[in-house]
Amino acid sequence: MKTEREKMTAGEPYQQYDEELQQRRSVVRKELSAINSLSNNKEQNQRLAKLLGNSGKKLWIETGVQFDYGYNIHVGDDFYANYHLTLLDTCPITIGDHCYFGPDVGLYTPVHPLDPDQRKADVEMGKPITIGDNCWLGGHVTVLPGVTLGENVVVGAGSVVTKSFGDNVVIVGNPARVIKTVK
Repeated sequence: MKTEREKMTAGEPYQQYDEELQQRRSVVRKELSAINSLSNNKEQNQRLAKLLGNSGKKLWIETGVQFDYGYNIHVGDDFYANYHLTLLDTCPITIGDHCYFGPDVGLYTPVHPLDPDQRKADVEMGKPITIGDNCWLGGHVTVLPGVTLGENVVVGAGSVVTKSFGDNVVIVGNPARVIKTVK
């Protein structure tokens, strides 16, 4: 029988108030509070890397980062995120190499049921998010559950990405749509 963590990470319905999950969220909140109050960015990012599932060389996230669990976040080499990054990682969030995020970017994997009885029962699910290599997400970009962005994608500031896109495109808007190709 699967644990609630295993069901959550697999995108299956799970109970969000499971003791193990609540404990991890509490530990992460406490650690992020301490990390976000540090003035030394190098120390901040070294401590952040220890909370993540894995991270490549040159992880740099400015202060104000928030996430649920950390162990479902996988970041490639040369990653930069500006202030107030939010990663809701009930399912895996995978970010490729050489990616750059503007301020106030949010990647959200949780999916809440449409059925009110399921919501009342606190049943949650999720869908993974994958960001390919060499992507740039402008400030205030929101990426919704289940989205995959290919390589070399640029997402314009303020965009809401509700579906997946392939390689070499610039997308903008709410919902985001392709406005041009690159390369």
